[in-house]
Amino acid sequence: TKRASTAWKVIFMGYLYLLLALTFGIIKAYCGKRSSSAAACSYDAIVINTVRMVCCIVISVILVVLTAGPSKLLGTAKMLPIALLSGVGTACFTVSWLLAVGTMAYMMVEVFVMAGTVVPLVLCSALYGEEIRGVQILGILLLLVAVYCMCTYKNKDKIGFTVKSILLLLLVALSSGLSDFSQKLYTKEIADGNISVFNLYTYLFAAVVLLVASFAFRPKEKKETLRSPFATVKPILPYVLVMAACLFLNAYFKTAAAKVLDAVLLYPLNQGCAVVLSLGMAVVVFREKINANGILGILLSIAAMILINGTGLF
Repeated sequence: TKRASTAWKVIFMGYLYLLLALTFGIIKAYCGKRSSSAAACSYDAIVINTVRMVCCIVISVILVVLTAGPSKLLGTAKMLPIALLSGVGTACFTVSWLLAVGTMAYMMVEVFVMAGTVVPLVLCSALYGEEIRGVQILGILLLLVAVYCMCTYKNKDKIGFTVKSILLLLLVALSSGLSDFSQKLYTKEIADGNISVFNLYTYLFAAVVLLVASFAFRPKEKKETLRSPFATVKPILPYVLVMAACLFLNAYFKTAAAKVLDAVLLYPLNQGCAVVLSLGMAVVVFREKINANGILGILLSIAAMILINGTGLF
């Protein structure tokens, strides 16, 4: 009985961490949508997110120094490859997401982020034997049906599907899934690791990837007409700073939750709740209209979330 009580307390903390991650995630999403118009091209999105990563690095360094001491700033050889995977996934996701929400309906982008939850579920099951029950598989399939239904969601002010937009959405899904899996990988391989140190190296690697990408995607314009990075970021600097803080806190608490909850519980619930919250934000704040198939997709995603998480707790 005492052991069962302790187990439930641990699970409760996992869901509390997830609630905090969701809170900061939805604030980040709001700021991202508000500032997405500043990203007129891939280069702008890369510049904006490079600034975000630098801010996250500063936050990570301060937190590690205050809580663990300067000596803990050095990462371990075992942690660095995982942080590299996390950094690449984070860099690709933040840029592709910002570009996607700037050209497509907000909820459509969130649908593909939800589809990305399949990545950590499959990998954690294959590598660590995390059990996925039959009814949870049904819930995952229902989640994919919800994604299919919501793919018909359109907004009259947004562009339709093109090969480029589909590839962008697939990149959103894959990079989001890999970023989530890297958090779970870290908690499995380095159970007693410092999350802030892991985040520090994640953002360091992400910043390096974005800096390299900035040269590859730099517009081929005359030097005198090329807009400076400062000019790109300045109009949305408050949003960028808030997004950076929320990105750090969202990743921190989701990694903390990954120490407690199995992937099949954590990631579908996280994104399922995020989609429902995003729906409210899209309709109320951004005045996006959702058709019948979009509403059906939301209802199916909620049902899938109940199937996956309800059976996983008992």
